[in-house]
Amino acid sequence: MSIDPPRPSPAAFRRRFLAGEVLLGTFVKTPGPHNTEALGTAGLDFVVIDEEHAPFDRGSIDLALLGARAGGLAGLVRVSDAGHLLAALDDGATGVLIPHVDSPQRAAEVVSLCRYRSGSRGFSNTTRAGGYGGRGLWQHVDAQDAEVTVIAMIEDPHALEQLDAILATPGLDGVFIGRGDLTVALGAPGMDSPQTREAAERILGAASRARKPVCMMVANAAEAAEWRALGATAFIVSSDQGLMRMMASKVAAEFAGLKTGTA
Repeated sequence: MSIDPPRPSPAAFRRRFLAGEVLLGTFVKTPGPHNTEALGTAGLDFVVIDEEHAPFDRGSIDLALLGARAGGLAGLVRVSDAGHLLAALDDGATGVLIPHVDSPQRAAEVVSLCRYRSGSRGFSNTTRAGGYGGRGLWQHVDAQDAEVTVIAMIEDPHALEQLDAILATPGLDGVFIGRGDLTVALGAPGMDSPQTREAAERILGAASRARKPVCMMVANAAEAAEWRALGATAFIVSSDQGLMRMMASKVAAEFAGLKTGTA
């Protein structure tokens, strides 16, 4: 009987991200704990609970994070507003993706909201993140400052002119390249257009100079390998809904002949 190797702890996600390990995740668009728990059995490294573009509120984010924890999976949250960072972190998020970080001032503001000792995060250790009071005050402060991953989403053209300053922000762990928003803002025909690719490569170059990791969304492993060669190390593929639809479409296609009597 084969024994699966032990999986890295979700608490090690920040260390792994900063070390440039190749990490694989997916977005979660469906509120509830079961999908995040199930994805934890599939071999992914992380999920990103998408408050920005899916019908999540604090209660459903809390349940999704609970499911991720049950599945042994790092659970990050893409927040819809910086004011929601504290709730996500208190509810046990391994990290956060923050949309439209377009200046060093904005980067410093959101990082401050996520850090205790060097920032302004509101304190409570009676939350899931604090073991419901099981961690002492300074034990909780130090653990969270060591474990919480803060990722800025670069998706605005004017952010491209301030990349080095944004990436120099203390406490900012890395960036996500928002190719979709950049494509729309640039008026480019698609995410594979020269304009969008040039913007993505500028972000990768700045991140390399700052020695900070880059996360991006890709369609498949072949595309990930292409961007990996340029410096990206963390990849988001599809979403829980997208993966479900993909598998359902595959099964439907397999059964098409049987349904029409041609199989």
